[in-house]
This record gives sequence, C-alpha cells and structure tokens, in this order.
Amino acid sequence: MSSLKGLQPARVFHYFEEICKIPHASYNTKAISDYLAAFAHEHNLKYYRDVQDNVVIYKNPAAGYENAPAVIIQGHSDMVAEKDMDCSHDFSVDPLNLVVNGDELKAQGTTLGGDDGIAVAYALAILEDASLKHPALEVVITTNEEVGLLGATALDTAVLSGTRMINIDSEEEGSLLAGCAGGLTARSRIPVNYVEATGSCYQITISGLTGGHSGTEIHKNRANSNILMGRLLHTIGEQMKYMLAELEGGQKDNVITQSTRALVLIPEDSKEQLAKICTDFENCIRNEYTGIDEGICVTLLSKGVCTEPALHPVSREKTVFFLMNIPSGVQKMSGSISGLVETSFNPGVLKLDHEALCVSGGVRSSIESAKMALSEKICYLTEFLGGDYEIAGVYPAWEYQDQSSLRDIMTSIYEEMFQKKMAVDIIHAGLECGIFYHKIPGLDCVSFGPEMADIHTTKERLSISSTKRMWKYLVKVLESLK
Repeated sequence: MSSLKGLQPARVFHYFEEICKIPHASYNTKAISDYLAAFAHEHNLKYYRDVQDNVVIYKNPAAGYENAPAVIIQGHSDMVAEKDMDCSHDFSVDPLNLVVNGDELKAQGTTLGGDDGIAVAYALAILEDASLKHPALEVVITTNEEVGLLGATALDTAVLSGTRMINIDSEEEGSLLAGCAGGLTARSRIPVNYVEATGSCYQITISGLTGGHSGTEIHKNRANSNILMGRLLHTIGEQMKYMLAELEGGQKDNVITQSTRALVLIPEDSKEQLAKICTDFENCIRNEYTGIDEGICVTLLSKGVCTEPALHPVSREKTVFFLMNIPSGVQKMSGSISGLVETSFNPGVLKLDHEALCVSGGVRSSIESAKMALSEKICYLTEFLGGDYEIAGVYPAWEYQDQSSLRDIMTSIYEEMFQKKMAVDIIHAGLECGIFYHKIPGLDCVSFGPEMADIHTTKERLSISSTKRMWKYLVKVLESLK
C-alpha cells in the first residue's frame, strides 16, 4: 500500500489512508463505525451511534458563530467492492492497495472507495481542526448507502437540529447538485428444473465491458453483459441444440455489469458451429457499440466431455425469454430538463442456482409514478414466467427547490474563489439528500465533491488537486455560514 504522505491537504489524505486500511464494503461497516466512534472519543466530541452503525459526531461552534444555525455535513462510510477478475483481494479483511499516479489516486485491482471515503476524510479533518471557523456541526456518516440508502433510511433524525445540509457525495468538481432520482431494488426469482445432460462442455464468457455507475453513467448507453448473454444464448438456440448448466454475472445492483459467464453442453460435433456463432456475435456487438464499449470480448473455453445437471428445456427458454425481455438501461429521458435521464433500470446481478434464476437490479426515476410503473413491468414479466418478485431499498426522489439560500451562498463563493460560475445540476443517481429532505421539514440541502472518474469500477480515480481545491472551498463555505 502506497503512503499518501506529502499529499495536500495533509490531514484529509491522512484520514483517507486510514479509512482505506479498514474493510468497509457495504454490509461490512462495523469496523469503520468503530473507528469513527473511537475518533470522537479521542477528540472529546459528543457522538451518537445507532444499531445500523450510523454515526453522528457533534462539534461546537467556533467563537462568533454561537448564534448561527447548525450545519449538517453528510456522507456515507460504505464503498462498492468490485475487483478485477485476476485480483485476489479479500474485501472482508484486506486493506486497499493505494497507488498515486500523477494527479490521480486509485487502488490496485479494486475500486478505490473515493465514493464516499473522501466525505469521511473531509469530515474528520474538519472535526479535529480547532482553528477552523464554522457554526455548530453535525457530521452524519451513514452506512449501506450503496445498497439502497439503508443507513439514512433507518437513522432517527431527531438527533439532528440542523436545517442546512452539505452532502459530500458528488464526483464532478464545479457542479452543485440540487436534485436526484428516487429508486428501489427489484428482485426477480423464477423457479427452474434440472435434468442430467451429457455433452461437450464449454464455458462462454462475455467480458471487457466498461461498466460504470448505473445512475451517473447510465446515459452513456454502455453495454450490460447480462443482457448480452441473454441475447447470445437466444442466438445459439436459434441455430443449434444446447443445454444450459450454469449462468452468473455481476456483483452489485448499482454497477453496469462488466462480465457474465455461462456453461453450456453441446453435441460433440458442434464445436465449430458454436465457435462461429460466438465470433460472429462478438463482431456484431462490437460494431453496435462502436465508440461506446469497444472492448467487448466473447471467449469460449472447452471443459471436455462431461455429465452435468442442466436446465430442463422449458426452464432454459424461460431464462432466455426473461433476459431477452427485461428492461435495461435508459427507459425515458426527462421532458422538462434537457439531458436528464428520467427513468432507467440496471439488471446488475444474475445468478442461476439449484432452484431458481435470480436477477436483482436498480430501478431509478425522478418521477414516483414512473418508478413504480417500471417496477410493476418487471413484476409482470417475472410472474408471467411463474416467478416471485419483491422490492427493497425504496428511497424517494430529491426534488429541485426553486429557493435555496445555501445553494445561493455556495454558488457565489465558488464564483468568487475560482472566477467561474458553478453549475447547478440534477442527477439520475440516488443521493441521501432525498431521504433527509423528506425526514427533516424545511431542510435546505446541496451536494458537491471533488473530481472522480469511473466510480463503482476498478478504474475508479480521485483527483488529488481537485480534492485540495474542494477542501479549501468547503472550509470557505463553512466560514461564510455565520
């Protein structure tokens, strides 16, 4: 693990490095919450911790700010845990292997967790610095944001007094977020039956896709390998006999799936035909995704002649039918805000087990009725095939407000500091601002952050210089909220 000593701001990168030593993938946040509680105790700061391991740390106002309303600084402690196929990293125990490359900070072979570790690092650096000028602060670090905003949903906001909130969970410097989509996790489970089959066994892998965040990058129309695999299996079935023994792809609902694997059994004399179908399919897909996702690969690996449990032909057709018809990607663009995705679905996780085909994905929409209509469409398809459907992690949209004094202050300070206007944007991704906005009457909230790229993928990168600029910006904003 590379040391971040020498990077500025020093204390921000010190705490970011400390966080990266602690495993903190979603659903594994106790250790990072222990660390936050210990930090509060060490610095004689009052704190609150709930059963979901959300942590709130309180800091008294600086001299002269006693009468200023409290300000909430908010981020989340969990990270998306993705790794390269050849990476042996164990997210449950291993520290991240940080790498500095010029102005960029990344993690070797894994996601970096700048989303949202940088918010935690900013917050801790503010909490420990007695020289900073600011109102009373309520630092809220939630858990399991990446799997449905679960921590924020569970938090009792009665422990908060602030009605101004700065969320640090944006990845584009110079953009102040003022609205976001609502969402839910859609889970389909379709029962399947197996029969014993014998034949030449081949592993088919679709890989090399760019992937990305299923909210902020869904508009880029990148390929989803789960959907491509459904299409390939349909193509194979149209041209030759085969049996399907295994099928899996993706690890996270909110990541555009980069790799999907299938195991098929075919007649011994059909190898060349299968190879041609896969080659033709790869060429076809690469052509379709020219300029968008050009690294798509379809590989075929022989496993020899074997006998395996494989899907009964009816179950196989149900599986392929589902993958051929499930919605994927952008479903509708906003009619009122140019360039904004209104509604989308990302079928992020695909798994065929001994009893069922299981598909889990993220539904997002800035319109509540459209969100539920898309969910009902997936439900209808699932139940039509004899399956069961459930939703989880439902969270509301954060609707844009015409009036926001906090937004006005922050855009004004940005222009003063950097001599250019700050964009005010609404995004398709889900933010915890929507949860807090609905829980705290009259909450005035915004979201910002330093420049990051390719979050939720192993190419994730955090700009060091942007982190420094946005630190100075945050300090100046807090100083101005007198």
